[in-house]
Formats: sequence, structure tokens, C-alpha cells
Amino acid sequence: MALIKAKIRVGHSPDPDDAFMFYAIAHEKIKTDGITFSHVIEDIESLNRRSFQGELEVTALSAFTFFQVADRYALMPCGASIGDNYGPILISKKSLYPKDLEGKKIAVPGLHTTAYLTLRLFLQDFKEVVVPFDRILDAVEKGEVDAGLVIHEGQLTYETLGFKKVADLGEWFYEMTKLPLPLGVDAIRKNLGRDVMRKVTKILRTSIEYGLEHRKEALEYAMKFGRGIPTDTADRFVGMYVNDYTVDIGRKGKEGLRVLQQAAQERGLLQKNAKIEWVDM
Repeated sequence: MALIKAKIRVGHSPDPDDAFMFYAIAHEKIKTDGITFSHVIEDIESLNRRSFQGELEVTALSAFTFFQVADRYALMPCGASIGDNYGPILISKKSLYPKDLEGKKIAVPGLHTTAYLTLRLFLQDFKEVVVPFDRILDAVEKGEVDAGLVIHEGQLTYETLGFKKVADLGEWFYEMTKLPLPLGVDAIRKNLGRDVMRKVTKILRTSIEYGLEHRKEALEYAMKFGRGIPTDTADRFVGMYVNDYTVDIGRKGKEGLRVLQQAAQERGLLQKNAKIEWVDM
């Protein structure tokens, strides 16, 4: 059988969970048989924007963005970041009810993020202020906004910094649907052809499994992307978003994605009803 060769640019964010997933590929811990990878490391909103032009062969994406580029990209059944009864957290400086934020200014990490989509489903009326995700707590502290939507390690650190939780959007989604909330996904360009798509997907799954089986060394690598957070916080964060759903999104993860897409369409937040195609393993 002919060796399948391809050069793949893979986009992922500089976050401990993404770095953990790609550790075995980046450090050549596993065989990639004819597939050569180059890593494009950018924040998730930059990767979201790139996907509209189909720039990268493989990329991490917000689920909300994937719905808009599903004509060009297929979804891998591995690599997803899924909040099972937890997710982005709406925070403020003082205790508030969600209804107190109607019409108020809320810092969000980007208009293409699933966090933003979920907040739009949760809260009818607010003024979004786009702020880089690592400046959101600062913007709330300085009073530039009335509340902030925190993602990444901010979900674990906001309390110790004196902020109050208004709502956990992953909890809310679970209460509404009894399903996990798919936040990030890994997608691959359809024009690579079925054989390359399958092979690359298998390599990524093997990389995730390697990280989970060699947790200590993968976490040490991931810590370089942890923006100075302590090891135990990075470990907790990786545990939240690299788990069984990441190895295989499964029936519940796929259903969560479908329900999220349908809700976005019903609310008029998605213009087209793109069919989700999966790389078949």
C-alpha cells in the first residue's frame, strides 16, 4: 500500500489543554508515517478568523465558528474541549443576578467564540465589549465593563482574585439540555481527501492518548503555555478539557453540538444550516 504523505499546518492555541494534546506530535513521541506537522500557535479568536479563509489544514476552532465553516472543514471525533456541567463563567465585582446585567456592558473574549454564543443564548440583551481573554478580569476590576465572561484558567482563578460568579454557562446549558457543552473542536480541511483526513485524525487521537498515558511529561510541556499559573491549576485545567470526550466525542458530545447549533439558528445567530461532517475512523 502506498505511503500517504502530506504537510499539515496545525493551528492550536497557547493554552495548557491544547499543548497537552499536541505534545506527542510536537516532540515526535509517536510515528507520523509520511505526515509532517508544523505548529501554528495563536489565540483561539485568531484561529477562528483564519478558518473563514481556510488557511490551515488542521485547526482548533470554537464550535460556534465551526458551524460557519462546516462547508470547508470536517470535524475530527477527537480533540474536542467539552464542558460537562461546567464552562465559561460570567463574573462581576459584586454579587448580581443575571437579570441585573440586562443592557449592561459585558467583556467577551471574541465574537466568534462559543463562550460568546452561549452568553447570547443565556442573556437576551447586553452590550458586548471585545477584550482579549487574559485582560477580562482586569477590565472588570477597573470598571470598564459591568461583568466579564471568563474562559481558560480564569475559570479556576477568578474567586481567589475576589470576583463573584453570576453564572456558569456550562451548568446552565446542562440544566437546559442534560448535555455537555462543546466549546472547542478540532477540524480538518475536506479538500485533503479522505485518506489524509483519516490518517491525520488517527495521529491526533494517538497524541491525545499518549499525553493521558504520560501525564507528567505532557503536563510539564503544557506548563510552558500556562501563562505563569501554578502546576496544580494547570493540572486541574487540563483535567477539565482533556478527558474521555477529547479521545472520542461520543454520542452525548455530538448531541450537545447539534443542540447548540440548533439553538443558535433559532435565535438568529447562525445564518446557514451547515451539515456537520465527521471524519470517519
